[in-house]
Amino acid sequence: MHVIMKTFEITLALLVLLLNCSRCLARSEVIYAINAGGEAHTDIHGIRYSRDPLADKDVGTASDFGKNLIIARVPPADQILYQTERYHHSTFGYDLPLRGDGNYVLVLKFAEVYFNAPDQKVFNVHLNGVAVISELDIFAQVGRGVAHQELIAFTISDSRYITLRDGTKTPLATHSSVRLDFMKGPRDNPKINAIYLLRGTPQDVPSLPPFPLEEESELLPEEEAQPPMSGSTARKVSSGPRTPDPYSSDESTGTFLPLVAAVGAAIPIVFCLCRM
Repeated sequence: MHVIMKTFEITLALLVLLLNCSRCLARSEVIYAINAGGEAHTDIHGIRYSRDPLADKDVGTASDFGKNLIIARVPPADQILYQTERYHHSTFGYDLPLRGDGNYVLVLKFAEVYFNAPDQKVFNVHLNGVAVISELDIFAQVGRGVAHQELIAFTISDSRYITLRDGTKTPLATHSSVRLDFMKGPRDNPKINAIYLLRGTPQDVPSLPPFPLEEESELLPEEEAQPPMSGSTARKVSSGPRTPDPYSSDESTGTFLPLVAAVGAAIPIVFCLCRM
């Protein structure tokens, strides 16, 4: 009964978020969106993600390894955005188109689908050559198989300068685009699941639903909560699409099945309400 009540509460919260997000996106303009490592997809907010433009270039590796998991905080219709990804053994990135002066928000979507401990995959993100995210550890942020997004707000002025939210101002290499890079570091490979860029402010970006059943995380076996090995005893592992999942016996994702079913049933209601 407790699980059912929590599922109902989270579904209700998701309905409110979806209604609010529809109003937010109506005030903003999405000018670029890609499903990294995957095919084209239109999400529940109406954002149209294109096929990964790096798919036809020899840049990094596309992976759908995340299809082994049900990603938490994501409705069934949008699982694919977090189940596919692009990673690289070196630094890689994308050229993002701009549409004149104004405020922009870059939304980066992530989910850790391979590692089961923090400090295994850590990397930086640069925009226009400036670090905008440092030491990103997705597992440390949200755990395994859980959606996470990072928002990067910036302003374009005089069609020549980009100003980040911390006040850093640098010249653009070209007035029509800005460069986004995922930086290779010493702890595994940089990656990205999906990207979109909109003209607007962070308040225009749909929020992710709340964490599901957070209190159940305390019930995990003690061995899953152990910190990663360090020093010479640490086992170096690289993520990838065809490496057997060393945690395939982990059944924790089954906990979210009632939530997924409830959210799936709620989505048609939201669309009906939005048309009213």
